[in-house]
Amino acid sequence: MTGTSSRNGFASRPADPERWVKAADRTALANSFTARLTIDITPALRARIKVAAFQRGMTVADTLRALLAREFPDNSGDVP
Repeated sequence: MTGTSSRNGFASRPADPERWVKAADRTALANSFTARLTIDITPALRARIKVAAFQRGMTVADTLRALLAREFPDNSGDVP
C-alpha cells in the first residue's frame, strides 16, 4: 500500500478540546473508589438506553449511574 490513510490515528486531537478537558475534570471529581460493572443486555435494550441518554443530554454511563443511585439509595444509617 503506497497511499496514506485518511483515518484518524490513536493520538488524534479531539474536535472540541475545551469540552474534552472539562469532561476529564468531572470524572476526576467522581468517587475515587469505582468499580466496573458488566451486564448482559439485548441489543434492543442497549439501543433504548442510548436513545434515552442522548435525549436527556447525558452519557449512557451517567444515565445508568443515576438510575442505580435512585433504585439503590445509600441507606447506611438504616442498618440495624
